[in-house]
Amino acid sequence: MRIEDYSPIAGRVVVDELKSLGEDLKGEEVLHINSTYVGGGVAELLKTIIPMMSTLGLKTDWKVIKGDYEFFEITKTFHNALHGEDVKISSDMLKKYMEINEQNARELDLGKDFIFIHDPQPAPLINFRGKSGKWIWRCHIDISAPNLGAWLFLSNHINKYDAVVIHVPEYARRDLIVQQYVIPPSIDPLSEKNIELPKSYIDKVLRKYDIDPEMPIVTQVSRFDKLKDPVGVFRAFEVAKSNVGTLDFKHLLDQRAFAFDVFRTARYRTFLQLVLVGGTATDDPEGERIYYEVLKKSINDRNVHVLMLPPDAHREINAIQRGSTLLIQKSIKEGFGLTVTEGMWKGKPVIGGRTGGIRHQIIDGETGFLVGSPSEAAERILFLLKNPDVRERLGERAKEHVRNNYLVTRQVRDYLGLLKTLKT
Repeated sequence: MRIEDYSPIAGRVVVDELKSLGEDLKGEEVLHINSTYVGGGVAELLKTIIPMMSTLGLKTDWKVIKGDYEFFEITKTFHNALHGEDVKISSDMLKKYMEINEQNARELDLGKDFIFIHDPQPAPLINFRGKSGKWIWRCHIDISAPNLGAWLFLSNHINKYDAVVIHVPEYARRDLIVQQYVIPPSIDPLSEKNIELPKSYIDKVLRKYDIDPEMPIVTQVSRFDKLKDPVGVFRAFEVAKSNVGTLDFKHLLDQRAFAFDVFRTARYRTFLQLVLVGGTATDDPEGERIYYEVLKKSINDRNVHVLMLPPDAHREINAIQRGSTLLIQKSIKEGFGLTVTEGMWKGKPVIGGRTGGIRHQIIDGETGFLVGSPSEAAERILFLLKNPDVRERLGERAKEHVRNNYLVTRQVRDYLGLLKTLKT
């Protein structure tokens, strides 16, 4: 990885600032710890951030805590509780949670200058810090209105950290005594998931999954998680599909330069396709259950494509996003929503749930649309299908919003600035 490669995208000033900060922190040892190497936004972020920090002169490493199925069932319950779900976390569950963290502490070298602990799964490792350097709890979820029992337990550990990093200001907690910093996550514009792709490859990938590139496509990319509301997306699609006949078909056909025979066959098929692309993570045992629930609901509709792709299918996901007419992320709860960022970077209008970090990315009516229900999402789908000029305008603004705010160069700059502050 060459930092210089980001200059044409992020700007010379940003790259020079990164280099300067790297010089100030050269040789410092940094360790990132989370719960999985594959699946989910945290792992994807670390795959870019760690090499970049190393390139800038910091000795950066990444470790993953080990745990059995029961442990990750418990941490998933914890995750849902911190999002506000009314769940019971028993004393036995908390005991297991602490035991696994203690086991991991014995196996990990925690004697680094800076240690980033990502999310609740490894949060209790702070209890075994010894005389090591500065500890940062990096929270990737919305903790603004948590289940109080779960939060009281977790906050006892979090208050032992030297700093807490959250995505957006609304997640700040007044009941924490530790200093909190707002650093939004980001995407890597040079990664397989975000680079430009030729149209021939995009069409090839769509046809591989029996998606018709000549028909409008609505796509949601996310883990199969109930908080991502894939069932709600399916309902929105059904409403939009039932009303799609009211659209000006000729306008759509002219815009996409469809052949006459495509128009003719449109009379015999639904003039709209839904693609739900997801995967599972090793720290999320709930994902497979949600996948089969969605698959069961959609199995009789040939225009709905539910795809469970492997964690390394980044280029194919990129192609599906770029080949889509519009993108949706109708989350009920969302820490930030990097799939929204990815879609916006590709110049696509995104319809997002009015929640969490999505509200910071999508400026309603300017870079996409915010919605609160399947029926509202369906209305926006129909509006964007009927107005290609609006789609294009929103997409252009969305890409520039990401360029100015949510590229990895900005996030690494913020991280290095935080380390420099903690060091002094």
